[in-house]
Amino acid sequence: MALWQTNQLKRINLLEGSVSSGKTWISLVLWAFWVKTMPENAPYMMCAKTITTLKRNCLVPLQELIGESNFTFSTSAKEARLFGRVVYLEGANDNRSEDKIRGLTLQGAYCDELTKFPEDFFAMLLSRLRMPEAKLIATTNPDSPSHWLKVNYIDRQQELNFLDVKFLLDDNTTLPKDYVTEIKKEYTGVFYERFILGLWVLAEGLIYPMYQEAIAEVPNAPIEAKCLSIDYGTQNPFAALYWEKHGGVWYAVNEYYYSGRTTNKQKTDDEYGEDMDKFVEPYLLQGERLETIIDPSAASFIALLKKKNWSKVRTADNAVEDGIRETASAMHRGLIKFSPTLKNWEKEMQSYIWEDGTEKPVKENDHLADAMRYMVKTKHIARVKRTYGERF
Repeated sequence: MALWQTNQLKRINLLEGSVSSGKTWISLVLWAFWVKTMPENAPYMMCAKTITTLKRNCLVPLQELIGESNFTFSTSAKEARLFGRVVYLEGANDNRSEDKIRGLTLQGAYCDELTKFPEDFFAMLLSRLRMPEAKLIATTNPDSPSHWLKVNYIDRQQELNFLDVKFLLDDNTTLPKDYVTEIKKEYTGVFYERFILGLWVLAEGLIYPMYQEAIAEVPNAPIEAKCLSIDYGTQNPFAALYWEKHGGVWYAVNEYYYSGRTTNKQKTDDEYGEDMDKFVEPYLLQGERLETIIDPSAASFIALLKKKNWSKVRTADNAVEDGIRETASAMHRGLIKFSPTLKNWEKEMQSYIWEDGTEKPVKENDHLADAMRYMVKTKHIARVKRTYGERF
C-alpha cells in the first residue's frame, strides 16, 4: 500500500508466498484502491483458473471487504462493477482461454493463483494492458523452479517492469498462534517447502514418503462411516479400497486389485460388478447401501452400479495436484491409515514417484494410489474449516 501511495507500483505486481499469509487480502485491498483512482471509462479484468474459484477466492471476499454498494458482480454475465468501473470476469483453465480476451484493451487486470494459468493466456493478458499506467496485480503460491512464471518473469524481474513481494505465514500477525501451528502441520515434503516456506522447489522422489507411518491395524471399535473408492480400468488394472471410519480416522481395511494384462484375461463391467458385490458383502448389513466414489471416466460402470441398486454412487473429484497435496496432508496428519494386509497398495507406495522435471506423478502402478486420492479429495478429508479472516 505504501508503494501504491508513493507511485512505486510496477506494470506487473506479484504477491507470492505461503498459504494464509495475507497476500490475497492485501492484494484485493490494493486492487480496489488502485482501480478507484483510475479512469472510470476504462475496462478492467479479474481472472482465476475458473470463474468458480474466482468467485470463492476473490469476488465474495472483495464484496465483503468494501461493501455491495461499491462492488457487485454476476458470474453468469461474467461482469462486475467496482466503484462504477466495468470489470470483466474470466477463467483461464486451458490454452484455448486466450481466445476469450483477444481484441480487448484493458486498464488493469487482477490474477488469482497465477501459477494455475496457461502461459499463453498470461502473455495475451499482458498484451491487452495497453492503456496509460496500465497495471497487473497477481497472487500465487510457489511452484516448480522450472515453471514458466519463475523462469520467464520472476527470474527476469530486473529486466522487466516487475515487482515481486514475498509473504510468509508468520508475517500474518492477525492469525492465532495455535492456528499457525496447525496450518504448518497440514503440509509435508515439497508442499511444506512451497506452501509454508514459500520456496520454489522441485517435486522429486517418493510422492508419499510417509506411507510406512500410515500403516496400522484397524481398531476393533465402533464404525462411524463406510466408503468404497474405485479406480476403474479395463486395459489398465481395476483397483478399489474399502474404508471404515474409526475414532475420526479413515482406515483402508481391504483392497481389490485385478490386472487383465497380468492375467491375460480382460473382465467385463458385469464381471467387475459381481466382484464388487462379493468384495463389500462381508462389511455390509442386510440392505445397507455403501457410499461409492469412482473416477469420472467410468461412465459405463457407474451406470451398471446404479442399475444394480448401488444408490450412493458419486463421481470422484479428479484434481490431481490438489488431490495429491491433500492426500499427503491427510496421511501426514494421521487422518487416513492403511491395514498391513494391503500389500498391493504398499507396493505402489514404494514406487509412486514424481516424473523428472514435471509436477506430475509417473503414470505406472498408481491405481490404488488414485483410488486413495479420489476418496480423500472427494470427501474433503484434509480440508480445514476456515473462518472469514483465515481465508486469505
